[in-house]
Amino acid sequence: MKVFAISDLHLSVNSAKPMDIFGPVWNGYLDKVFSDWKEKVGEEDIVLLAGDFSWAMKLDNAKADFDLLKSLPGKKIIIRGNHDFWWSAISKVRNSLPHDFYAIQNDALKFNNVVICGTRGWIIPETNKTLSDEDNIIYQREIIRLEMTLKNGSNLRKDGDKLICMIHFPPVNTNLDDSAFSLLFEKYKVDYVIFGHIHSKNRYSNHFNKNGIDYYLTSTDQVDNKLVSIYQN
Repeated sequence: MKVFAISDLHLSVNSAKPMDIFGPVWNGYLDKVFSDWKEKVGEEDIVLLAGDFSWAMKLDNAKADFDLLKSLPGKKIIIRGNHDFWWSAISKVRNSLPHDFYAIQNDALKFNNVVICGTRGWIIPETNKTLSDEDNIIYQREIIRLEMTLKNGSNLRKDGDKLICMIHFPPVNTNLDDSAFSLLFEKYKVDYVIFGHIHSKNRYSNHFNKNGIDYYLTSTDQVDNKLVSIYQN
């Protein structure tokens, strides 16, 4: 079993928000993603989708975006991003998902020797700067949610299992300082962290190691519209 990741697909079958207005990297990007997906992924493999899946505003309108991916091989695991306004009550989301799609919200899933958890996250304070009161409230709430999903993942984990956590927002600032998020990853001995949200160059490396944990930036425009290989057993 192989584990891949990609984020920020920003699908828009029922939304008038074509991504090519943001630059040439988005021209034909879905064809490139899908071609790479079909080449790499087998039916027993996993693809992690770390947020900003669809521009749809309502769950019913997101169905067409899920339909684009449902014929692609592998199990698709999704978390919510900041633009996933279609994401309503988790029970409704799960009841609407096609076969081989799984949504994580404060809980965790296990496939063979891989445990997967995740949450949206929020803006991280930069060095010598503080968050606004509003952002800090959300940040503190997301810290609680991250620990919830990590606890659930830890309960599923057995000796030798790999623990992967998805978080849509970068979990550390651009100086890679410790954050409440990164300290929780270390507390629960996460092996791999997957994040997205970033669409500008030179802010983060696509892959870096911090205190023994591998971090992967997987925004599609930052990874040449290709799935990122995370783990293989």
